[in-house]
Amino acid sequence: MPIQFPLKLVGRHMLAPSVGHYQFVRDDGQPLDFQPGQFIQVHFSYADGTATKRSYSLATIHDHALGPGDAVDIAVSFVPGGAATALFEGLELGGHITGSGPFGRFCLNPGDHNSRYLLIATGTGVTPYRSMLPLLRKAIEERGVEVVLLQGARTPAELLYSEDFRAFAEATPGFRYMPCLSRELPANPHPDGRQGYVQQHLAEIAPDPARDIAYLCGNPDMVDACFEALKVAGLPVPQIRREKYVSSK
Repeated sequence: MPIQFPLKLVGRHMLAPSVGHYQFVRDDGQPLDFQPGQFIQVHFSYADGTATKRSYSLATIHDHALGPGDAVDIAVSFVPGGAATALFEGLELGGHITGSGPFGRFCLNPGDHNSRYLLIATGTGVTPYRSMLPLLRKAIEERGVEVVLLQGARTPAELLYSEDFRAFAEATPGFRYMPCLSRELPANPHPDGRQGYVQQHLAEIAPDPARDIAYLCGNPDMVDACFEALKVAGLPVPQIRREKYVSSK
């Protein structure tokens, strides 16, 4: 049984029409010592009292060289009629939920010797990449790594954390941000913006088994399509790291 702890809500805002950014702090006097790419679980009960839980990747940007912190940032997709949606929508500032973790191994490996990371995501699958930004900056500065982030969404309003990624790309040579929109392009598109699904633009970045490690996170169909395309390009399975997101009520 994982150790559970209280999380206090200290901030929230809407990232997209149906996705909220929630900022918590661990409220038991202990830090949350996590690796970027990991997730927490939120524990609650259905209306009939049955215990349940949901998993949320940590979007927290924290300089881990300074030690663990207590900030817990997550992105929550609102599902009509969803029990977790009701939990978060009804949570007031200062209110508490119960969490456990961190869990997962969808992380940057300190033993990696690749020269490029391909980060591919749709929807809230982009949240772990936000938490990875400090480590990516370190890898770019110390190892000369290149990073390409392909983020898929239907419309500009659904590009979660796009301002963070744009600012990081502008400030960090070696980091390329490619938003891919399947339904609606903005009036003034990003120079590296593309129309269509992320898997349609993999060939443009020329995946290379000699230099690339790829991360896939988000919609299961996208993850499967990109996984097959990367294998066709020659990437061995150990160089393709995956995490699928499935919405639950």
